[in-house]
Amino acid sequence: MLNIAFIAHDRKKDEMVNFVIAYEQAFVSHKLYSTGTTGTRIMEQTNLQIQRFCSGPLGGDQQIGALVAQNEMDLIVFLRDPLMAQPHEPDITALLRLCDVQGIPVATNIATAELLVKALVRGDFSWRELVHKYKPGVDQ
Repeated sequence: MLNIAFIAHDRKKDEMVNFVIAYEQAFVSHKLYSTGTTGTRIMEQTNLQIQRFCSGPLGGDQQIGALVAQNEMDLIVFLRDPLMAQPHEPDITALLRLCDVQGIPVATNIATAELLVKALVRGDFSWRELVHKYKPGVDQ
């Protein structure tokens, strides 16, 4: 079971909901997280249970970032709107930087999201199970 987060800017929420509907069976056996409204909209349209955080501008990106910093997030689908200025852009940049630091796969558009979910279905994320099993600082 992997930890997967969904984040979508306002003009990308419909696209995110449609994406998750299309791949619902791929996500059903994983622990799912999301920022507030995105998670609510996904749960209204699917049978998935999602742990929701605050909306992005109110700290949701940072809450997910905290899991990334602890290397507890395995995959993030973050559908960004590159044509709209975001008031919490520093939080977004920090989250993406943390993903790079921890080596967490993150999709910022639907094309990359589809590639990552296909890899998830194939089992290409089994290396993340090793990360969870052998966390530094945890007694073996």
